[in-house]
Amino acid sequence: MADQSDVEAALVTAIAAILYPQGADAPSLIGSRCRIFRGWPSTAALNADLAAEVINITIFPDGSGHQDTTRYSDEPRLVSRNVPTLIVDVAGTTVTFAGVIGAGQVAGILVDNMAVVHRVQDGETLELVAATLGAYLRTRRLVSVVGASITIPNARAVIGRVVADQTVQRETRRQRQGFRATIWCPSAALRDTVAGLIDRGLSDSNWLALPDRTSGFIRGATTKVFDQSLNANLYRRDIIFDIEYPTTITEMLPTMIFGNLNFTPADAGSVQTLLA
Repeated sequence: MADQSDVEAALVTAIAAILYPQGADAPSLIGSRCRIFRGWPSTAALNADLAAEVINITIFPDGSGHQDTTRYSDEPRLVSRNVPTLIVDVAGTTVTFAGVIGAGQVAGILVDNMAVVHRVQDGETLELVAATLGAYLRTRRLVSVVGASITIPNARAVIGRVVADQTVQRETRRQRQGFRATIWCPSAALRDTVAGLIDRGLSDSNWLALPDRTSGFIRGATTKVFDQSLNANLYRRDIIFDIEYPTTITEMLPTMIFGNLNFTPADAGSVQTLLA
């Protein structure tokens, strides 16, 4: 889920990318060292940095609070498509498993009017998956299991499938809040240069990527300059970004394995399911 702290961290990342376009190991765009972090600087650390001509950029939530802007449905949406690594092949009445075993996958066989399903666990083998499904089938009909293959003699229709759990996300709330980027510099010229780079850089896109794969919408920005000096070497400018961002819940949900049962013979009767 995206939290206030995630938006702050995303602003740190975005500003670092603006000032260090070639990466943190390369010089900054302005030539001076920049320290970009969440929170408020301590007086001693800030004074030491300013004396060494190290610029500080701090990210802090603005004191104006936040506004509830919830307006979208909380219907789940697919975040990423997880492809099964376990493979099933059907040749006539023989089902064979191959590929890589991994948790979060479900293997199933539909034989005429009978479906059996097994949720795969880490540490299992292909032979164990076949043996488990074969044991379920054997409660109703003749089955032969050899290695990772299952043969069902006299079956009229055989379908083998493997599905994987999918990552889905629901947006449960949305809010609008101000976030303050404070630029602390040893000179007015550096302050104006750094502030201009940050303001223009973040205005180039209205969207701020968040770690839960959603985005915060930067609706606007205001700025304040503090020329009254508490410190002879301190020049400060605040840019307050108005950002709207969602609160989400991400979870793994199972995938339907046998939903289209029209593959069975017309005279097979109703499908009976045996779940692992």
